[in-house]
Amino acid sequence: MADDAGVSVRSQVSAEEWQARVDCAALYRLVALYGWDDMIFTHISMRVPGPDHHFLINPYGMFFEEITASSLVKVDLDGNIVAPTPYYINPAGFTIHSAIHAAREDALCVIHLHTDAGVGVSAQKEGLLPISQNALLVLPNLAFHTYEGVALNLDERERLVADLGDKKLMLLRNHGTLAVGLNAADAFLGIFFLERACAQQVNALSGGRECVLIAPDAAQEETRGQSKGLAMVSGLAWPGLKRKLDRQLPGYDT
Repeated sequence: MADDAGVSVRSQVSAEEWQARVDCAALYRLVALYGWDDMIFTHISMRVPGPDHHFLINPYGMFFEEITASSLVKVDLDGNIVAPTPYYINPAGFTIHSAIHAAREDALCVIHLHTDAGVGVSAQKEGLLPISQNALLVLPNLAFHTYEGVALNLDERERLVADLGDKKLMLLRNHGTLAVGLNAADAFLGIFFLERACAQQVNALSGGRECVLIAPDAAQEETRGQSKGLAMVSGLAWPGLKRKLDRQLPGYDT
C-alpha cells in the first residue's frame, strides 16, 4: 500500500510497526471525526515497537482527516526523521511529545489537543471541577502544567515532565489537554473522558458558578477507586471505534 506521494511503506516495515502505524493513523482520524482537531496543528505520537526509540508523528501540513498509516513520519527522540519519506514534520510540535516519551516508558502513545472546551477549562482558575461523572473519573489521574508560551523552549520539557509525574492526563494551562497511554486504545479513552468532562463543565458553568453542584465528598472518594477500571474497558471500545472509522472516515489503514 502507498501513501499520497506514491511511496510504499507497508512492504518496508515490520508487521509490528505497520500495526502501530494503523493504530496511530486511526487516532488522527478519530480526533478529526470527533471534531477535536485544530487544522494542521497539535500532534499524536506513538512509539514504534522495538529497541530503537523511534516514534510516529503526523506530516506537517496534512489535515488529521487525511492522515494514513503510510503517511506518518518516523522520527527519533530529537525529532530527526529516520526513515525515507516525502514529508517533513514541525520540530516544535514534537517538543512536548519527546519530553514525555523520554521520561516515561509507559507513555507509548501521547495525544495533545487544542479543543475549545479543553482550552476553556485549562484557562479557568479552579481547573477541572468535580461536577460530572466523567470529571470524577479523570481527576485522580489529572496533572496541571503552567503555560510558558508556544512550546519552542527545550528547557520547558523538564518542568512539563515533573508536573506530569506518574499521571496519565494533563491540563496544560491556557493551552489544551494531553493524554498518555500504553497503546492507542488506552490514550484515546483517557482523552475522550477528559474532553467530555471539559465540555460538560463549560456547559454547566454557562449558568454561573453559583448554580453548579459539586459532587459529594463520599461520591468523589468512591469514584476515585472506580476510576482504576478505566484501562480495562479501553480494549472493548477500541474495535468499535475502528469500525466507526471504517463506516464514516475509511482509508486510515492504507
